[in-house]
Amino acid sequence: MLRRLFDSHWFLWVLLALPAAATIVRYATGATFYGEVVHSTGQLSAQLLILTMAVTPAQLMFPRRAWVRWLLRRRRYFGVASFGYAVLHTAVYLIRTGAFGDILADAAEPGLLTGWIALAIFVPLAITSNDASVRRLRRLWKRLHRWVYAAAILTFAHWVLTAFDPVPGLIHLAVLAALETYRLWKTARSRRRRFAR
Repeated sequence: MLRRLFDSHWFLWVLLALPAAATIVRYATGATFYGEVVHSTGQLSAQLLILTMAVTPAQLMFPRRAWVRWLLRRRRYFGVASFGYAVLHTAVYLIRTGAFGDILADAAEPGLLTGWIALAIFVPLAITSNDASVRRLRRLWKRLHRWVYAAAILTFAHWVLTAFDPVPGLIHLAVLAALETYRLWKTARSRRRRFAR
């Protein structure tokens, strides 16, 4: 019963949506303030992005582990959830700022500009994160989704440039960089071994 629950896609969606629901209720009732909401939604979006991108390095580190296979089958869910929290993060900012002129003026600043570009890249990635798009786009799907690396760099640039304390953003970026460095090293090593045979 418990295993069936954890294998349920609906259960995973509920788990991923719970922090958003709690944040919206707390913000609407005045239990939390604007700065906390913007920070928590942005941080959760970035953490889910790291989780999404960490699946391949984890697969290379632990190729036969059941939990890695579980993550691999649900990687797109975490990616879409990351986008969802980025949208919530943006929506709260837009509602609070209000005036289009102020939003436009803010967008010219590097900290905000990197965030807007990252969000723009994430839109087509989120829209095509489904089996139908994989079948329809074929090889183009992988090429399109490689843009996640550019979006990730811009996401963490946005975090570091806009945060009062950039250290947490830099730590998260270092974790992602370490995972991706391992992935590149392991992939290059496997290719060298294949060519050496």
